[in-house]
Amino acid sequence: MQNIIVRQMTLNDAQEVCKICSEDLGYPCDLHLVTKKIKNIDFTRENVFTALIDECTVGFIHVEKYDLLYSETMANILGLAVKSEYQNKGIGKRLIQAAEAWATENNINTMRLNSGISRTNAHNFYRHLGYGTEKKQLRLLKKINE
Repeated sequence: MQNIIVRQMTLNDAQEVCKICSEDLGYPCDLHLVTKKIKNIDFTRENVFTALIDECTVGFIHVEKYDLLYSETMANILGLAVKSEYQNKGIGKRLIQAAEAWATENNINTMRLNSGISRTNAHNFYRHLGYGTEKKQLRLLKKINE
């Protein structure tokens, strides 16, 4: 396996991150929106790390501080994806470790994430890294301005 480098995301990662979101996560992606979002990362409350092999972006993780009135601050993983041809090679684990290190640096002791019910391989991956199911829930959305 080639050397995996994990570093903070830059604008140069935008195109590959958009491709990963579309092809590997199955979410439609707009390059201009991803570029704008990267430019606007608020490092006081969030961070995004990319994994590179041979200077090519092969995965990313987005983590944020998650505050509720009734619990200690947690770190919430908003997104984790690795190109399909690079999965099962330790890249996802390295990205999780980067997010956990960021949480520790920010005095956060609990990690949190949501994962789609159909993503059973991802669930097994998270469990293997020590993540457990806290509860099952329904996510509801409503467009309020169109």
